[in-house]
Amino acid sequence: MKKKIAEDRVVDIVVYILLALIGIITLYPFYYTVICSFNDGLDLMKGGVYLWPRKFTLANFELFLGDKEWQHAFMVSVARTVVGAALRTGFTSIFSYALSRNNLMFRKGYRFLVVFTMYFSGGLIPFYVLLKSLGLLNTFWVYVIPGMVDAFFVMTGINFFNGIPESMIEAAKIDGASEGKVFVKIVLPVSKPFLATLALFAAVGQWNSWLDSAYYAVKNPDLQTLAYKMMTTINQTVASSANTAAAGQISQANTATTFTVQATAMVVSMLPIMCVYPFLQKYFVQGMMIGAVKE
Repeated sequence: MKKKIAEDRVVDIVVYILLALIGIITLYPFYYTVICSFNDGLDLMKGGVYLWPRKFTLANFELFLGDKEWQHAFMVSVARTVVGAALRTGFTSIFSYALSRNNLMFRKGYRFLVVFTMYFSGGLIPFYVLLKSLGLLNTFWVYVIPGMVDAFFVMTGINFFNGIPESMIEAAKIDGASEGKVFVKIVLPVSKPFLATLALFAAVGQWNSWLDSAYYAVKNPDLQTLAYKMMTTINQTVASSANTAAAGQISQANTATTFTVQATAMVVSMLPIMCVYPFLQKYFVQGMMIGAVKE
């Protein structure tokens, strides 16, 4: 028994060490980005900054928050996140609830089309042509309309809504409630785990997305998102030597460099999701278990 206990302790120690190493490897890049955002840009170029800011400054945040282009990109990201998450949550939940009803005509056909789109797509060029024919290119709505329905969460929502007791819906209909009132008054209040999970995934996807800005809104500078601006700035810094001179001009004026401003933008871009997630964590954990257990 003692030998077994000693072996368990050894295993526990090894597991804890591995978990600690994985945690450090995972969290340190984020921590280093935070350090760089609070460190003087010229001082950071000397190297040797690993655990905490060597020369603390708020100049990077002052430069970032004072730049109208960064401010505008931030507001565009906020707008597309709020509108896009709301539309995706609303339309996906309505669609999935409709497909969960057994009395829906052509129900199997609709579900087949949803599953088919999960595995096959028309490709980038046909999708671009479709957006152009709809007049969505270089408009704000190109960010939110194409993603109003998520096929994966439609299937997840079908499984979730099937778990709602049919007796609740039938009782509401007997009392004279319409289909829409049943959905709003009966179904949605008991669907918080699914709705919170869907909203969180939709918001994170909208906030981090930058490819649609590069492909479908590139001709409209007013539609640049925070993620797209960070990506273009990073690429220009790496690929173009002209940005080296630009970084030097920034450094001379504000002791900030292009890299420290990028780090500041990354920190600012992570804050909204980090602030929202704790309030949705309870529902998020429940929502991730939807369809995982069958009785």
